[in-house]
Amino acid sequence: MIPDRIQFYIGGAWTAPVSPARLSVENPATEQAIALIALGMDADIDAAVASARAAFPDWAATRPAERRAVLERVLEVTRARQADLARTITAEMGAPATMAFEEQAAVGVSHLEGFLAAFDEIPWQERLPNGTVIRREPIGVCGLITPWNWPINQIALKVLPAIATGCTCVLKPSELTPLSAMLYMEILDEAGVPAGVVNLVNGSGPVAGAALSRHPDVDMMSFTGSTRGGTAVSRDAAATVKRVTLELGGKSPNLVFADCGADLKARVAASAAECFLNSGQSCDAPTRMLVERSVYDTACEIAARVADETIVGDPTVEGDRMGPLVSAAQWSRVQGYIDGARTEGARLIAGGPGRPEGVNRGHFARPTVFADVTPDHTIWREEVFGPVLAITPFADEAEAVRLANDTDYGLAAYLQTGDPARAARVAAALRAGMVHVNGTPQSPGSPFGGYSMSGTGREGGLFGLEEYLEIKALHMPAGWN
Repeated sequence: MIPDRIQFYIGGAWTAPVSPARLSVENPATEQAIALIALGMDADIDAAVASARAAFPDWAATRPAERRAVLERVLEVTRARQADLARTITAEMGAPATMAFEEQAAVGVSHLEGFLAAFDEIPWQERLPNGTVIRREPIGVCGLITPWNWPINQIALKVLPAIATGCTCVLKPSELTPLSAMLYMEILDEAGVPAGVVNLVNGSGPVAGAALSRHPDVDMMSFTGSTRGGTAVSRDAAATVKRVTLELGGKSPNLVFADCGADLKARVAASAAECFLNSGQSCDAPTRMLVERSVYDTACEIAARVADETIVGDPTVEGDRMGPLVSAAQWSRVQGYIDGARTEGARLIAGGPGRPEGVNRGHFARPTVFADVTPDHTIWREEVFGPVLAITPFADEAEAVRLANDTDYGLAAYLQTGDPARAARVAAALRAGMVHVNGTPQSPGSPFGGYSMSGTGREGGLFGLEEYLEIKALHMPAGWN
C-alpha cells in the first residue's frame, strides 16, 4: 500500500483538504506509485491565502534581524536534512543519487547562504540627495508556483526571499514532485517559521495554480515553468494588477570558437555533459552548440562520444550517470522531437529514439546528438527538455552571434574561447540574461533569469530579494528625520 500524503500545510499545521481529488506520485525509474496526494481546488487555495493574509501584518512588522535569525535556523535544519531531500528527489523525479545530493538538494543550502549575504546589503531605509526618505517594505501575500525539474532549487528561490523580506506566501509545487516540497515544509516548521508565513497546497496548474493567480488577496505571483504556463499566470493575475515574475523556458546557445586550442576537447565534452545533466530537463541547458567550421567535425565527434559513453540507468546508484525523464508524457514528448528531427533531415550522430539498450522499464531516454541542425529545424526553435543536443557550424564571429540570437528565448548563453577580448565582445552582443564563459558556473547569490520569452524578473541574491519589496517614498518637512 502506498503512503498517504493527502494533507496540506496551512497555518503552521497539516490539515485535511476540502478537495476529494487524489493523484498517485510515480517513481519514474520504476513506474511504480510511491505516494498518494490530494489535488487542491479553489476552497483549499482560499484557506491557504486566508492564513497567509492573517499572518502578514505581524510578520511584516518584525525587525530584519528577527527574520534573519529565522533564516539562519532554516539553514541549520536544511543542512541536517540535505540527504533526506536528495533521496526524496531521486524517488519522485529520478535525479541520480550523487547529483541529487550534490546539486539538487545542495542548492537549498547555497541559495540560502546567498540570500543571507545579500540580506545584509539591503538599505531598508535611506535618504536620497533631494531629501526624500526611501523605505523598502514587503509587497504582501505571494503566490509561488514551482516546477518539477529542480524542485528544491525553485522553492528555495521563491520561499526564502518571501520570508526574508517580511512577506507571507502560498506555495503550489508541481504535482509531479510534491514530496520534496512537503519535506521542505517540515524543515521550515522545525526551524520555527511562524504559522501562516508559508503555506502549501498541492494541485494542478489549471485548477489550484489558476485559483492562486486570480485570488484577490494575493499581491504577487512568482512562477517558474513553461512559457505557456507563464502566460496563463499573467492573464489570470492581470485582473487584480498583481506583480508577476516569471522564469520560463530556454533554448540556450553554446558558441565554440576554434581559438579554444588545446582546450577544445575538454570544453566540448563538458558542454555536451552539461546538456545531458538532469536528463536534459533544465531550462538553461546549452542545447544548441554552435561550432566554428574549422573545428566542427572534431566537435561533433567529441559530443557524440560523450553521448555514447554516458551511463543511463538506476538513479539510486552513486556516481556519474543519467536518470529517467520525469514522466511517460515527458518521455513521449522527447521521442517526438527526436523522430521529428530525423524526418526534417538533421543528421543523427549519437543516440536516437527509444530506451537505452538493456533497459525495459522506466522513462529512460538515450542521450542524443544531431549535427547539421539549421534554423528551419524544430529542435532549433523549440525547447525539447530532454537529453537532445543540436550542433550547427558557423563561419565567423558575426554569424555565431546572429545564430545564437536567432531564438524567441533569452535565458542563458554559453561561450567557449581562449580569447578574453572575444569573450567580452561576444558576451555583450548575446541577448541572454546569463552568459557562462568556458564552463564558469552560476555562483550563489547571482541573478537568475532571462530576456524575451524566457521571462521577467530575477531570482537569487539581492536581485531576488528586491522582487518581493515595494518602494515607499516619504516626503518629509525639512529638518525632520
